[in-house]
Amino acid sequence: MDFEHRELPAIGKTVHRLGLAVNYGIDEAGVEAALDQGVNYLYSTFRSGALKRPLQKALKQRREQVVVATLPLLGFFGGSVRRAAERALKAFDTDYLDVFQLGWLGLTSAWTDSTQRELLHLKESGKVKAIGISIHDRPRAGKLAEESPLDLFMLRYNAAHPGAEREVFPHLARRKPLVIAYTATSWAKLLKPPRGWDGPTMTAGDCYRFCLSSPHVDVVLTGPASRTQLEENLAALAKGPLSEDESKWMREYGKAVHG
Repeated sequence: MDFEHRELPAIGKTVHRLGLAVNYGIDEAGVEAALDQGVNYLYSTFRSGALKRPLQKALKQRREQVVVATLPLLGFFGGSVRRAAERALKAFDTDYLDVFQLGWLGLTSAWTDSTQRELLHLKESGKVKAIGISIHDRPRAGKLAEESPLDLFMLRYNAAHPGAEREVFPHLARRKPLVIAYTATSWAKLLKPPRGWDGPTMTAGDCYRFCLSSPHVDVVLTGPASRTQLEENLAALAKGPLSEDESKWMREYGKAVHG
């Protein structure tokens, strides 16, 4: 498998490692262009209007090549988790969701007996292929990676916030859950040189290559505002993994940005 693609055993599909989040301005034509270029990991909340029609079309034409990942806006109770999954199935007009996850665990969702039971029921019934969470609490994520039935973790990971390398990645070996990285540009902070920095400045493409150069990261999400940004990000990945020198300066740069 090349640098730009990864098999996801928990889902049973191969994906482009640059996943598309549609919450940041890209229009319907841009989503269509992404699909045409092989971007097939698509992350959406229920408010992602630009994704709905092209995704419905893609799901009808090439369901087994497309991965759709979504989450409830709130996930504190089993019943609400179940209803959110049913709404997503209906909205996307599909028989199953590839990934259904609790969002921002501990703040907008909870890992309880009822939510865990419902997620497992959705998976066992075939309505969901993989269950996951997004989470900022890295020590808790590390523990859940070892002990829970979760198939996937969506984690903040970038050159300014590489803490997952210490607190999460070492805990993946036993069960090998999938890792989806997000906030690769640290909300664009990595795209602006910090005061006093006189070296090179990271581009968005550098940020995605940084994430994907970790063997533990399966997919990194990008949230382009336009088709042009999407094309630039895809072109950057063609450079492959970071060299030793690139990794060194990006880590130094990330520390400077973090302050």
